Amino acid sequence: MSQVDAKASAVGAEDDHDPHADLILKGKPWTVMWAMSWPAVAAMMLWGLNAIMDAVFIGQLIGEQALAGAVMAYPLTQLTLGLGSLAGIGGGVALSIAIGRGERQLMRRLPGTTLAVAAGLSLIYAVLGAGFAESLVAGMGAEDELLPIAASYLRASALGGFGAIAGMALNMLLRGEGKMKLAATFMGTGLLVNIALTPVMILVFDLGVAGAAWATNIGVAVGGVLIWRRFARGRASYPVDTGYIGFHPELVRRILRLGAPAAIMSSMGVIQAIVVFNMLAQVGSQADIAFFGSAWRVLIFMLTPLFGLMRAFQPVAGINYGAGQWERVRESYWTFVLAGVLLILPLWLLMNLFPEQTLTLMLPMAGFSDLDLHRFRVLMLVLPVLPIVFTALALLPAIEQPGKATLVSVSRQLLFYVPVMLTLPRLIGVSGIYYGATAIDLICTLWLLLIVRRAFRQPGPPQPAPG
Repeated sequence: MSQVDAKASAVGAEDDHDPHADLILKGKPWTVMWAMSWPAVAAMMLWGLNAIMDAVFIGQLIGEQALAGAVMAYPLTQLTLGLGSLAGIGGGVALSIAIGRGERQLMRRLPGTTLAVAAGLSLIYAVLGAGFAESLVAGMGAEDELLPIAASYLRASALGGFGAIAGMALNMLLRGEGKMKLAATFMGTGLLVNIALTPVMILVFDLGVAGAAWATNIGVAVGGVLIWRRFARGRASYPVDTGYIGFHPELVRRILRLGAPAAIMSSMGVIQAIVVFNMLAQVGSQADIAFFGSAWRVLIFMLTPLFGLMRAFQPVAGINYGAGQWERVRESYWTFVLAGVLLILPLWLLMNLFPEQTLTLMLPMAGFSDLDLHRFRVLMLVLPVLPIVFTALALLPAIEQPGKATLVSVSRQLLFYVPVMLTLPRLIGVSGIYYGATAIDLICTLWLLLIVRRAFRQPGPPQPAPG
């Protein structure tokens, strides 16, 4: 877009007086944080509850062996989150910056391009996940009776992956617009569909663990359909061409570049899980696998408020950056970090005080030793400092420095996680997995803190041309 077009678009954007953009650009930081965060946190808590409820249904309705099999495949199914983030966060960040800059012509084809990217990624996932399900879960360490269980869970996730990936991408695009309440509403609707369908798929249709995966895909897809219908009815705060679904070259490049850090952060967890579960299969037992999988799901659930803050901060940072308001970006970052610490501490204390009651939800017949509960607390130890990490990973793409976030995400897995997990558990046993994971996260937290402080010493973006 030329400078003249951008200038004219910016004027048009000002004339629209979108209340969300006005709040982000002019509101007090704590007011903005609260207005944007509570629905985003609620949405992500619903997403985390989805994973917890799947484990509860599988553990209660089928049994521990089925849960262990699903646990082996679960990290691979998180590719849906990584691919959805690549399309959705990339599109959402691009949208936030475009709103700040007033690039209205670019906005028109952004939803259709995001949906097309999601479809392309879904096709790749379907081919690989369904075609090589047994080999992939075997690579995770699944064997004997766990192999067919894990494969069926992965295959169902992959074949229905378009519903989950496209639904997540559109929800993230809605958040990039700043419509956090709507995003939470549509995600909540999908969760209700998922919860209603999971026992039906497992018991009535006799699909076993695959039924939980199909219910998840359908639930997220329902939320995506509702979002696209909103676009079609002209209710977005920016112009949307719903007749266009295709690969707009400039937008595809922008989406992939800006969404890469979030996608890598989610998808590289697969490498982490492959190493961890193979090591558990070598130094631990089936009970250790089920326990780690349950503890990991609790950790993911505990992280969901931070994911919510991260998603809420992304449009705040992107829109202010696009508008050239660098000081507001800085102030908003530290506001969201502090809010994350205050939010996570009560949950963290409760989980540490009552770990057995938490884990019993997914493993009702299991007994937990003092060592099990100690390992659980070690895994949770890093939570209070993670707001620095999540807010930084939202900040860097929003200020057009995605490469730095990508470097940390890749390094965490390949330079730190893989070597540590291949050596430490062999030396001290299963506990090495828990100690190693916590130490790595503390190192990466310090690294990202230094990157953010250095970024904030820079002069910031140029001011947009006056309207």
